Amino acid sequence: MSLLSPLSGRVRHARTTRVTLSSLLLSLTLMGASLASPSAVAQNDYGLPDLGSASGGISSNDEYRIGRAWLRQFRAHVREWDDPITLDWINGIVRKLAPWSELDRNDFIITLVASSQLNAFAVPGGVVGVNTGLFAFAPDRDAFASVLAHELGHLSQHHFARNMERQAETRLPTLAGFLAGMVIAAGGGGSAGLATMAGTQAAAISDQLAYSRRFEQEADRVGIEALARAGFDPEAMPRMFRSMQRMASLQGSNAPEFLLTHPVTEARIGDTQARADALETATPDPLGTLAYEMIRARALLALNLSQPSQGLVTLREDSADPDAIAYYQALAAAENHEIDSALAALDRLHDKHPDLTLISASAIEVARDARRYDEATQRARRLLRLQPDYLPTRLALAEVRLQQDPASARQQLEDMRREHPDDPKVWNLAAEASGRSGHQAEAFLYRAEFEQLEGRMDSAFAQLKLADEAARKADDFALANRINARREDFKDYRNAIEAF
Repeated sequence: MSLLSPLSGRVRHARTTRVTLSSLLLSLTLMGASLASPSAVAQNDYGLPDLGSASGGISSNDEYRIGRAWLRQFRAHVREWDDPITLDWINGIVRKLAPWSELDRNDFIITLVASSQLNAFAVPGGVVGVNTGLFAFAPDRDAFASVLAHELGHLSQHHFARNMERQAETRLPTLAGFLAGMVIAAGGGGSAGLATMAGTQAAAISDQLAYSRRFEQEADRVGIEALARAGFDPEAMPRMFRSMQRMASLQGSNAPEFLLTHPVTEARIGDTQARADALETATPDPLGTLAYEMIRARALLALNLSQPSQGLVTLREDSADPDAIAYYQALAAAENHEIDSALAALDRLHDKHPDLTLISASAIEVARDARRYDEATQRARRLLRLQPDYLPTRLALAEVRLQQDPASARQQLEDMRREHPDDPKVWNLAAEASGRSGHQAEAFLYRAEFEQLEGRMDSAFAQLKLADEAARKADDFALANRINARREDFKDYRNAIEAF
């Protein structure tokens, strides 16, 4: 399996090809819409409020629980790019911004969408999503961070809860209509998908989107201040807006829905520029800049697997650091099965930049995917001695052990399951390790956990049934009781999902 095979073999369950910010905006407004019957939403362990109520009051805990339920539904409809190194890097950027973003809580889940479309979003509950295409559009780290800072601004200002108050003034479409339209828009329906989201109620959607746009200035204000305080260049936000404005003017009605639903006006650019001028300019961070360019190289290669030279052109046009270009070429060599050349190039880069963990982690993945398991293990152990909690390498080592010693992999994944209970990849590996080491009931249970996190509740219940049968056959009644308890939890999860 290739290093960046997320777009060739590691993209999880693809029902649609993209989810755009229109989906987010409508989710923020329509999650609070009235259902056919107020009693249709059962109370559950998410503590979801009655979504049929006309009350706009919703706590930050409610936002969290709604967002996590939304995430399950989201995962059931999108293609995700499975790249732990990139996920870890984005998580670092979000956590750097979060303390300055006026957020109530700091527990985030990052999701990567395998799409070339420009997009990023943040959903109540600490869900932050990034399309692979954002890396292609954002030429530098601070421009990329400015988009995330803006989205975190939406979260910190509780725009979801404040939109719910709008219910008292505007009757909104049903959530069922929203979900149907979300699938159409995610499948590439473009702006037409917006109208389809509620059929004859398109006018109500338009009104609500216009109301949401009035929050843009607030999100810009919070975002640019967080950007500066976190050590990024505040000038990056107006610079990014100007680039978006140029894209919108060139593409017109064919512009990404991110720009159709988040229009960039001269007034908005002028406001952010004035704020940037009043803030202190950040001190340059060469290592952080190089790290972004290497992460960007991963995304560009994933987007151009059939024609790797195109990603190289983009990097060169944006005057990327020569070492970022060398990193891209090393990854491309690995994709072309030139393993020795790729590893040698990554080792040279590591010797030059020993503090960039992602370089060593990339070499581990190259060795793993080439089935050089002993070499991958040695490299992983060296890195984990320095950074024992680095998740991408822990996952890579677990995958290697799964091939060589499933019982050892199972033991390693016990700790990882407890530390990362919301990570589907961890549960997927744990299911494989348990199954291969002879713990069948446990394997079915862990597969059920994976399926429910991915929003496939029917599959999750089917796996629970198999787990229960296997546990009872083995006279493991303690595990059977645990499975039964999780079945009740899953029913609550399903109720929460069906509310959407």
